[in-house]
Amino acid sequence: MLKQIIEDNARRALKQKEEIVLQTLRMLLSSIRNREIEKRAKIVKSGVAENLDTAAQLTDNETLEAIRSEVKKRRDAIAEYEKANRPELAEKEKKEFAILQQYLPAEISDEEIEKLLQPLVTGVSMKDFGRVMGASMKVVSGRASGDRVSAVLKRLLTEGN
Repeated sequence: MLKQIIEDNARRALKQKEEIVLQTLRMLLSSIRNREIEKRAKIVKSGVAENLDTAAQLTDNETLEAIRSEVKKRRDAIAEYEKANRPELAEKEKKEFAILQQYLPAEISDEEIEKLLQPLVTGVSMKDFGRVMGASMKVVSGRASGDRVSAVLKRLLTEGN
């Protein structure tokens, strides 16, 4: 299970005194635990409370979503720090970004995204972007960031007109 791997790597980083790795993985584990708490609350609210501890654990896909969320936060922070001319803070975020990126599967290329999206954009105009974007994210299913999918989709929709 992916969460167990992250916990093991955090313990290893603690033993080897790798501060930035440890800090980043602790932050990630905190995010994962918060999502588990949210999931547990939804389960309790629905009234199905059998085997709550097991049911509230995140699946690997849900854990990947937590990692993607943290990666996106780092990507946005890097851009903001660079825009604000704060290279020391941007560098710290880049290190965290690289650590988190190790836990994500490799993203597919823009060409592969284009092949997957081609059937969705046939006969569709730019005014349908929102609807097609939702379907596109389901087709790509976590193999590329929303920013990349959006860029490819916009290019396909503008080329089609």
